[in-house]
Amino acid sequence: MNIGEAAKASGISRKMIRYYEEIALLQPGRTANGYRVYAPQDIHTLRFIGAARRLGFSVPDVKALLALWQDRSRSSADVKRLTDGHIKALRARVAEMNAMIGTLETLARACDGNDRPDCPIINAIAAHDPGSQRR
Repeated sequence: MNIGEAAKASGISRKMIRYYEEIALLQPGRTANGYRVYAPQDIHTLRFIGAARRLGFSVPDVKALLALWQDRSRSSADVKRLTDGHIKALRARVAEMNAMIGTLETLARACDGNDRPDCPIINAIAAHDPGSQRR
């Protein structure tokens, strides 16, 4: 199938399919005149990549997962180690986001939200230290 059909079948945009090919996550066949040709296995690979990306894995981690998926002699310990690292990174991001929410809530409570120009939110951002307003 061509790239448009592959995009439709996999749920991955043409642009992303080209990108995945460019970074060697996918290597479709080519016709004599250079057009990409996607086989059922390529669609399966694209779906795998899409699922991993939706779980938030980085492109390097997707590359590692893809190699593990394609290696039938892999150790599940390697997959688990990669996943555990991703979970740790996600938890750190959640903690950072919760800290940002806390800071913004504190700043929002400190702001009168009236017609006057004085605003602690703007002042904290302008001071480049919004965290100094934390609870």
